Parts: sequence; structure tokens; C-alpha cells
Amino acid sequence: MAMDNTVLLVDSHKELCNALEKHLTRHGYDVKITETGQIALSDISINKPPVVISGTQLPDMEGVDFLSNVKDNFPAVEVIMIINEGDIEAGVTALRLGASDYISKPINSGALEVALQRAYDRRDYWFKFKAYEKMLKSVEKHKALFQQLFDEVPCYISLQDENFRLTCANKLFKKDFGDYIGSYCYEIYKHRTEPCRGCPVQATFKDGNPHQTEEVVTSQHGKQYNVLTWTAPLRDDSGKITQVMEISTNITQIRKLQGRLTTLGLLLGSMSHGIRGVLTALDGGIYRLETGLKKENQKQIHDALEVIKNMIHRISSMVIDILYYTKERGLNWTQVNVMDFSNQIAALIKPKADKHNIEFVYKFDHPKALFEIDPETVSSALVNILENSIDACLDDKSKDKSYRVIFRVYENEDHTIFEAHDNGIGMDRETRENLFTLFFSSKGHRGTGLGLFVANQIVEQHGGSIEIESEPKQGSCFRIKLPKILPEEIKNGISKQEIS
Repeated sequence: MAMDNTVLLVDSHKELCNALEKHLTRHGYDVKITETGQIALSDISINKPPVVISGTQLPDMEGVDFLSNVKDNFPAVEVIMIINEGDIEAGVTALRLGASDYISKPINSGALEVALQRAYDRRDYWFKFKAYEKMLKSVEKHKALFQQLFDEVPCYISLQDENFRLTCANKLFKKDFGDYIGSYCYEIYKHRTEPCRGCPVQATFKDGNPHQTEEVVTSQHGKQYNVLTWTAPLRDDSGKITQVMEISTNITQIRKLQGRLTTLGLLLGSMSHGIRGVLTALDGGIYRLETGLKKENQKQIHDALEVIKNMIHRISSMVIDILYYTKERGLNWTQVNVMDFSNQIAALIKPKADKHNIEFVYKFDHPKALFEIDPETVSSALVNILENSIDACLDDKSKDKSYRVIFRVYENEDHTIFEAHDNGIGMDRETRENLFTLFFSSKGHRGTGLGLFVANQIVEQHGGSIEIESEPKQGSCFRIKLPKILPEEIKNGISKQEIS
């Protein structure tokens, strides 16, 4: 029996109500009787009886209207309808309107007890449902809060299964890397076709411990970020690791703001072997020049001068690269004839191509065109890119293949465009996306990882851009676009000064 055992009888049939009152009182119920619907509704609003037994015909309203009013305004109150014998349709209508049950005249005591028990049970269920509903709303509220926290954390957060497939990601991750649930993380981050070496997620699945790495990742918009990554295992009730959470913090700005003296020390260390090699070759060239002069051997003199010129050019390029990285520098810009400038670049590159039996082809359109550049720095950038094209041919180990580098110069309405095509070794996507990253080199010990980084900086400083088209074993094309007229903010915002 429920704690509140009040039953409100609502019917104009006084003798029936009195009989029901005596019967229910003997069974422990506290019975109240009213004759009209309005009085009953007033009583219900004040006392909230758990169960109401009502007839279908009240003096002031229809029983169905009374039932609807009760269920609309007091949903926790259960209503049992008394119907006339055989009027099943009235009973069905009552059930549809929310009655917990109906009993027909003449009233069977057993049927009445069952109806009352159902009413109280239903009331209990209603309160339990409301409690669950309240608890569910609380859970949903906390879930929404956790989801908001998950989304607003200024880090990249993702969950990955043991196959490295993404199962969940926060808002920042989706913004920068896309909403690709079910994709492999190494495809999304690195555009690789297989898991990364030293993968921290794999390590956490293996030993169950958190792991930390620092790496460079590429966004869906092509931007590269330095990220510091932590991993943590997520386990099921049995303790088995089912997923790994990966949290990555973007530390790109921190890396950019690191002390330049420390970085310069690393740079000079990495370039020391190259500088020693250049000085050795320069000494050799001077010795051959002196010997040729003594012997009056014109060929030896010519060869020695070529070596000396090439070494001086390499030293000049190295110095410009170092200065460009170690200090901010304005553009010493001027108007330059495209044809003359392009011929000077070709003259610097052709000897190296000839030396390695690489065909060097150059095609220049619009010989009288002019454009505004810092000729010294742009020359350094283009030479770096063209030398990279020659090196790509040298790195290709294919047999019975003739190598070619094509240097093309043309223009559109707003830009002067330089293209360097080669049929060398080519690059995969990961290499293409990291090519202009500081200290990245695909040349092993032969490269410092600075030349193309500086070349890209020079082009961007001019308001230009570099596009790369390349596939492994299919060669590469670098397309350098420079504005014919430098933007005013570049002209006005940077002082003209020479590299000293």
C-alpha cells in the first residue's frame, strides 16, 4: 500500500458512493466523496489525492471532460472510471484519455481491488520515471558540459582504435584536419599510406603507458604545425585497452620564437662540412690557376677559373642563406628586365648541368618585360630551386635514362612566372609538404635543409608563392610566381638595405 492511501470518489450516485466508501474503508483506504467535477478539481488542486474514482456522468460536466482536465493539470493523479455495464467503448475512450483503468457496474470487489492496485503501481512508476527523467536530464546536462569542454579545449583531441582509425575528435581537430571519422590517423596527419615510425598510439596500445612525441603535421588546408603529442589508454570494464586518446598541442609559435642563437649554432654545425669542402675546392682551383699561369696552359687556366667562380657562387649562396635566417632583411628592390635576369640565372646553372651530362633547356618569353624584385635575393632563391632540380636528377638511380631540366619563364596579367621542370626522382606527398620546413632535407648528408626554406621565405617576402607538382619517379615542377609590381605595403613597410 502506498503511503498516501487517499481515494477521492466523484459521482452523483450517493448510494453507490456510500457503499464504495464503506468497502474501501474496511480495506484501509481513506475515502473522500464529492458530487461534482468542479468541487473534485478544487480538492485535487489542494490535496493531490493519489487515486480518483469517477463516474462517466457528473452533474456539471461529462466524465471524459473531467478525466482530461485531471490528466492535463495533475498527471501524477491516477483516475479509475466507472462505466455502465457493457459500455466497453466508454472504457476504451477513458483509457485513451489517460485513465489507469475502468470498472463496470455492478462493481465487482475483486475488479475494484485490481484496478486500485494498478492505479497505485502506475503512480509509483510515474514517480520513478520522473526521477529517472530528472537524473537523465542531469546526465545529459553533464554530458553536454563534458562535450563542450572536449570541444573547447585549445588542443587537438582524437580517439583511435587499435587499427589507428579515428573514432572521435574535438572541434579544433575537425576544423584543422577535417571530420573524417573512420579514417586512418596517419592519412589525416601525415598523408602517409602506412603508420608512422615511433607512433605513440601504437606504443600505448602495446605497453599501456602514456607516451609523448613532437612532430610536424599538415592540416587539411596545407598548413604545417609543430605539435607536442601525448597519448593515454582508454580501457573497458575488464581492463583491456579499447582506444587510445591522443592530445596534441600546437607549439608552432613557440618553435618560431625560440632563440635564434641556439638555432644558428645548429645551422653552422650542419653546414661546417659543406664549407670545408668548398674551401678545399677553392684552394685546389687557386693552385691549378697558379700552375696554369706558370705553364701558360690556357685550358688549365680556364678550368681553374670555372672552379673558382663556382665555389665563390656557392659561398655567396651560403652567406645569403645564413644572413636571411639570422636577421630580418628588407628588400633592395629595383626594376629588372626579365630576359636579362633569366639569362644570368641560366648562366649560373648551366655549368653544373653540363658537368653531370644533364640537358639544360631554357625558354624565355616576353624579353622586354620588366618586374620589381630584389635581384640578389631572388637570384639566390631561383638558383637554389634549379640546383634542387639537378640534384633530383642525380638522385635518380634509373638506368638508361636521359635527364633534363627545363627552365621556363613567362608571365600573366599580374605575375612573372618561373618554372623549373625535371625528370628526376620526384617526391611523395610527405616530402612535398615538408620541403620548405627549416632543416628538412631529402639529400641526406649533401643537404643542410636551409636552401629551399630560405628560397620560400624570399618569394613570400616579395608577395609571391611557390607551387610544387611532383610524384615519386615522375619528376617535379616548381612554379614560382612573383608579382610584376611589388605591393605598396612591401615597398613602404621595408627599408631598402644591402646585405653587408
